[in-house]
Amino acid sequence: MADGGKPKVSTARETLDTLVEMSKLLNTGLDADTLALCVRLCESGINPEALALVVQELRRESATIKASESGPS
Repeated sequence: MADGGKPKVSTARETLDTLVEMSKLLNTGLDADTLALCVRLCESGINPEALALVVQELRRESATIKASESGPS
């Protein structure tokens, strides 16, 4: 019974690795940690479309802040 969780962990790792590769192919800009967090949120019941909108908005806000910080003094 001690090895009962091992195949489950292995399958989860393979699934995440596949998602990371798909993310790279689709040029999402999500790193493995962020992608894993998004998957966990979706598994917890968060609406994937709403999550995608939040990620997009955070990226826009981040770009705005970076642009204002690097602007003329």
